[in-house]
Amino acid sequence: MPELFRPRGVFPALVTPFNSKQELDEKAFCDLIEFVLPKVDGIVVAGTTGESLYLSMEERKRLYRLAVEKVAGKVPVIAGTGEASTCNTIELTQAAQEAGASAALVVTPYFLHPSDKGVHKHFLEVSHNCNIPLILYNIPQTADAVLPRQVIEDLADLKNVVAVKDSSGNLTYTTELLEFVGDRLDILIGHDEVVLSALAAGCSGMILASAQIYPEHWQKVFRAIKESDLETARKTQREVQKLSRIFCRYGGPVPVKAALNMMGLKIGSTRKPLKIGGVLSHEDREEIRIELIKLGKISNPEPETRPEIVLDKRFECVGITEDMIRESRAYLGAASCGTGNEEVHIEILAGKKDSILGEAYCYQMTHPRHGYEALTAILEPNLTARPSTILIPAVEQKTLRQANMIFGPAQLAVGQAVVQNVEEGVIPREMVDDIVLMARVFIHPMALDRRLVHKNNYEAANQAIKQAFKGIK
Repeated sequence: MPELFRPRGVFPALVTPFNSKQELDEKAFCDLIEFVLPKVDGIVVAGTTGESLYLSMEERKRLYRLAVEKVAGKVPVIAGTGEASTCNTIELTQAAQEAGASAALVVTPYFLHPSDKGVHKHFLEVSHNCNIPLILYNIPQTADAVLPRQVIEDLADLKNVVAVKDSSGNLTYTTELLEFVGDRLDILIGHDEVVLSALAAGCSGMILASAQIYPEHWQKVFRAIKESDLETARKTQREVQKLSRIFCRYGGPVPVKAALNMMGLKIGSTRKPLKIGGVLSHEDREEIRIELIKLGKISNPEPETRPEIVLDKRFECVGITEDMIRESRAYLGAASCGTGNEEVHIEILAGKKDSILGEAYCYQMTHPRHGYEALTAILEPNLTARPSTILIPAVEQKTLRQANMIFGPAQLAVGQAVVQNVEEGVIPREMVDDIVLMARVFIHPMALDRRLVHKNNYEAANQAIKQAFKGIK
């Protein structure tokens, strides 16, 4: 056996592309390798993210050969060869060796769980029958069994066992491995949410599904830890933490394929029984899209929707013209607060209940427009603000996530601002039962932070009300 390969750095656990007939899409697989190649230290094929359980033995062997041919020696190829049975694992590991893979990733035997002695014997036989570096693989989430630390310790002295990949996300287990075998084996983190902590503890690198989406971020974290730049590492991990959490929650191939397809890589769907539409919720798909936009991985298709027309004309969408505002001697104000996707803009229109504004208020409540449904400002469930106030979305509410930004955070914020201005005397108390307020609320379609949406709506509503009622005694 040549000099042993030691896996260090950033390794993406590649998905396996399928065409519309659920067959291997070899071109898409090679395109994916070409896409990640300049940004990674190696690749992993036919692993958990690669849907190895849904691949035939021949398909896995074909992927090994394709990957080795495509990388052409530029980076190492790690082949996922683990199977529930020892004989199949040996066959696949030998095939990976013959294909020219740099190492084999061998998962803990699963489904019918052997004893610790059986697990030890499994890896021992694979080691004795294969002349290729082996990476032991602990992923209890899917294998439904933890690879015992004592077994790893006993295997650590085998000449071709070079590393352990730990995807458990259990840092107590990871640090135990570092303590007992870290001087003999490389410990690789396989759980995207705890990369920073694992590297800081002493892990040598990572094998991650998300490393095919944002490998440059993981390279930055890896370098920052090596250079003791903890602040940069923290900042970079936080930038991808939400996506990493979604990927870990759904377990790799489903959300990662969704993301890659959004990025323009024609990866196809997952193989049955996995199914993107049935597993990944529409809301999580939307969050993946928004996070990819924030990372610069895809362009933002959302146009700027904030109105730029003069204030007096902004309520024409609800049937209130500039002349009506003037004739009814209504109060008008507007304000903005926040930046980026969390920016909000509020226009306040207030007037007497027995005027045209009161009629418009009632019409909005009794004739809701789809996507622009008006809702009352509240302080808590069943407790509305006084004066009577409704919110009208300035942007069509197309998704549940968008609706959740206005139903709740904005409702409460505007209600609190109204009550606060009554207490301060900005809205005279003697007018409270005689007037109605309409708040036209712009919340960016990509807003995600409910706390900031509430804060910014409160500030904007507060300023808009003060502008509208300025000078009233």
